[in-house]
Amino acid sequence: MVTLTSVPLAQAEQDFLDKVIAGQSGHPGALLGILEKAQDHQPRKFLSRETLEYIAAKTDTPLARVYSVVTFYALFNLEPQGKNTICICRGTACHTRGSRDLLETLMFKLGFHNPDEELGDKISLNTSDGMYTLRTVACFGQCALAPVIEVNHEVYGHMNEQTLQRELEHLGRETAKK
Repeated sequence: MVTLTSVPLAQAEQDFLDKVIAGQSGHPGALLGILEKAQDHQPRKFLSRETLEYIAAKTDTPLARVYSVVTFYALFNLEPQGKNTICICRGTACHTRGSRDLLETLMFKLGFHNPDEELGDKISLNTSDGMYTLRTVACFGQCALAPVIEVNHEVYGHMNEQTLQRELEHLGRETAKK
């Protein structure tokens, strides 16, 4: 069961959503576009309960339908995300080429490692400092590049421990600059 994060909507946020809704009105896939823009506008890249309720009311869409769209598509988040997102493919090709080892390495390096805990098929974890979100996805559709990892929406194929370490160091340096 997913718990929705509650964040009151400020007037400026309502005004932004009103503009987005008006701009998408009548377009095919309008709800997807509205949800995507709403999530991108939020600094922690997630959709709060209040945002979903507001969009449902303003678009005259049942809240259950809005929620079903958000939970169907992996690009939507119901919890605040870290400043950096790392996604690991758990598809068959990536799994057979070592994605589980890469996931375990990342979990350890980011402080999530619990040797007694079994890794599920789908995880989404945030570091306590809000710097990183570690997620798994069923498949990126890039099987020829397995194992595949996405770092801040940039896909890296043929990932290995050394390249992963280099990317983490790069993220650390970039984050320190900001």
